[in-house]
Amino acid sequence: MATCYRHPSRETGVACSNCDRPICPDCMTSTPVGMRCPECAKQKTRVHTIGSLAGTHAPQLTQAIIAVCVVAFIAGGNFGVGGGPEASWIDRQGWLYGPQVADGEWWRLVTGGFLHADLLHIALNMVLLWFLGSQIEARLGPARFGLVYLTGLLGGSLGALIQTQGVTVGASGAVFGLAGYLLVEMRRQGLNPFQSQLGFLIIINLVLSFRPGVSWGGHLGGLVFGALAALALQEGARRGPRWLGLALCGALCLVAAVAAISVAEPFGAFA
Repeated sequence: MATCYRHPSRETGVACSNCDRPICPDCMTSTPVGMRCPECAKQKTRVHTIGSLAGTHAPQLTQAIIAVCVVAFIAGGNFGVGGGPEASWIDRQGWLYGPQVADGEWWRLVTGGFLHADLLHIALNMVLLWFLGSQIEARLGPARFGLVYLTGLLGGSLGALIQTQGVTVGASGAVFGLAGYLLVEMRRQGLNPFQSQLGFLIIINLVLSFRPGVSWGGHLGGLVFGALAALALQEGARRGPRWLGLALCGALCLVAAVAAISVAEPFGAFA
């Protein structure tokens, strides 16, 4: 268990809601936004937006993910708005499809999140990915951001396969995972995400998720696992060394992947 940063001999499971440093009862100050350490309790609470939660890391991994998605889309050669008449080779090798996952092609749980059906599909996902990903990566750094993104992606694949065994593509599960992370992080800091741009984005996109042909299962799965990733990182910071949060996120990725493989149905199930 972590020890108080001011009293190293005292174990505690509570951390400052502002700086995340562990604090013992003698160092706790109750505020409207949670328990604060003595230094943070003296500071005035700032008004936050999504952007003000960010840190100083350059969003290089976010840029790399967007680049991979764009290159894969260009390689597929489908530049229409309503989907092309025939899937490309790269689509057939990478899309998420239940029977092929059940047949051992487990990479599809990841690669499906880098493929898109048409120009509008990739444009919407990449705009949201940049808006959310650049803020989160700036705060977390590339390693922790990458794990949060992967957790949301695999959670989205699980949700998509629960909904349908048919073909699913798109980064929206991972993007919803980033939204889920921000929901939990903003609540941790005493902010109401539904009084911000984030709440509006989530509500609108959840409503749009239930249109015909949209993977609402992938969206909800990504949202849930992204929120769980945020909780894992927070609990890791409170209760142990820095690597604990990363290990918990890795465990979530493993759970999502194993569960997705277990719900995938073989070709014979459709006979």
